Amino acid sequence: MAARRPNVILVLTDDQGYPPLGAHGHPFLKTPHLDRFHGEAVRFEQFHSGTTCAPTRAGLMTGHYCNSTGVWHTIGGRSLLRADEWTLADALGEAGYRTGIFGKWHLGDEYPYRPQDRGFQTCVVHGGGGISQTPDWWGNDYFDDTYLADGVPTKFEGYCTDVFFGEALKFIEANAAEPFFCFISTNAPHSPYNVEARYRELYGETTQTDNYARFLGMITNIDENFGLLRERLAALGLEDDTILMFASDNGQCGFAAGPEKGAFNAGMRGFKGSVYEGGHRIPWFMRWPKGEIGGGRDVAPLTAYIDMMPTLLDLCGIEVPAGRDFHGRSLAPLARGEAADTSWDDRVIVTDTQRVAEPIKWRMSCVMKGPWRLVNRDELYDLRADPNQRSDIAADHPALVEELREAYEAWWTLCQRQVASDIPISIGAPGQGVATLTTHDLRNDDSDVVWHQGQVRLGQACKGYWEVEVEQAGDYDFALRRWPAEAGHDIRAGIEGDDVAFTRDGIAEAEWWLYTGGKALEIDSAHLEVSGYPAASTPVGNEAEAVVRMTLELGHVHVSAYFIGAAGLMQAPYYVYVRRVI
Repeated sequence: MAARRPNVILVLTDDQGYPPLGAHGHPFLKTPHLDRFHGEAVRFEQFHSGTTCAPTRAGLMTGHYCNSTGVWHTIGGRSLLRADEWTLADALGEAGYRTGIFGKWHLGDEYPYRPQDRGFQTCVVHGGGGISQTPDWWGNDYFDDTYLADGVPTKFEGYCTDVFFGEALKFIEANAAEPFFCFISTNAPHSPYNVEARYRELYGETTQTDNYARFLGMITNIDENFGLLRERLAALGLEDDTILMFASDNGQCGFAAGPEKGAFNAGMRGFKGSVYEGGHRIPWFMRWPKGEIGGGRDVAPLTAYIDMMPTLLDLCGIEVPAGRDFHGRSLAPLARGEAADTSWDDRVIVTDTQRVAEPIKWRMSCVMKGPWRLVNRDELYDLRADPNQRSDIAADHPALVEELREAYEAWWTLCQRQVASDIPISIGAPGQGVATLTTHDLRNDDSDVVWHQGQVRLGQACKGYWEVEVEQAGDYDFALRRWPAEAGHDIRAGIEGDDVAFTRDGIAEAEWWLYTGGKALEIDSAHLEVSGYPAASTPVGNEAEAVVRMTLELGHVHVSAYFIGAAGLMQAPYYVYVRRVI
């Protein structure tokens, strides 16, 4: 009888980065459970990611550089993971694992990009790249929210991090008798920094800003949940044969923790979004007692987010099918304590910050080799002598600069294979029901979109198109809305005061505008354009939606929709619900 494969649990926090842990030297942050885990785990000390949320998640889930997967932004239709990518959840599920995700996905909210389309059998997730973003349930504020449970809007009680860990524990207990992959992907400590007052108050006297106190409080709450997770694994007898991991998705968020705010940054330069070390060096701790992985040991060689999937498949004894490959490599030998051979010294890793509609060569880039960092093509730093990256020594090492530029050129070519291809959202697929197009995924040349519910309330304008795949020919109803269906407001209506209950004592007063009020838009008509078809329009009155019907053939199209009204108003509806009629 074959040996039982290990369980796999990945806890991934959002915007925490490397510095804010007691074990990493933070002078007053309370993270006792994660500090203990740090002391018992293998730590990949030079583990690097993308510089923002969705790009890192794409690489973690596929073993491919994020740009090659179509994910180089967090909005504007470029946080959707290409449908031909094979994910870690796909691979483990095909090998007999039960798979579940709890929290943030951020690689697509509609078919075929949802987590349940990408290998996860159990899903409890919020929408978009953060709670309260445009695709998320209207009025979610981190407390007592409505999340999608296997695609069904479901009301939960409690703080978001507590809910996600709690649902993960239910999944673990239900599947304790068979191998499982549990992905706990917290929204915290991403902004807005909503957290119970008791956590904020832990740091209110020791931080220079309220936001930083909230940010650290969110991390302490994560730490408490991590402790409860370990306690439950031990009680279930699962700890020894579980690969338990902790990581963050990118550098520490500078909005909460910028240097001018007295934040601890572990001596690194840069925060989230930066191509200096602080933007992409992240923690990755791993412990698997039965596999002899642990012991509080550091792994020094250069590693990256593209290594996670091949490493886990290797540790779980899962063969990679023909035709599938990775840009990363297995770190299993290093995790087990085997000596690093000389190939690790020669390894080159590239990361960048695009956040534009189409990738731009050399834009905000970092090429890494051992201790060397080539930043933005022309700056060279040696971390051994200059960990803060303040002394550019490119002029002293022209041959090395040229070598790293050549490595970047090879990486660029690798990532360009499908970069010009659309990443369409499907409509009319068998069994799909209603597809929702939101301005979070709207395409335009500037990636200037309405991605947050606060912007929706303000009536902020944007224009563009959605990339769409018509899966079946037929008649389609496009319901254009200024407010989401669950909000219940008419197209032309504004909102006076509160339309949702939100937790004022857990939210900074400066952020209350995200959850109350709303500007009325003087909309007169709704227009729909589908590439290759005549445009259509309809007048708008006092109704919740303006419905335009179109007969479409099977195929790929671009869909543009507009509200037109007084004073030159012309903007995309924030929500378009698409249903195949026949």
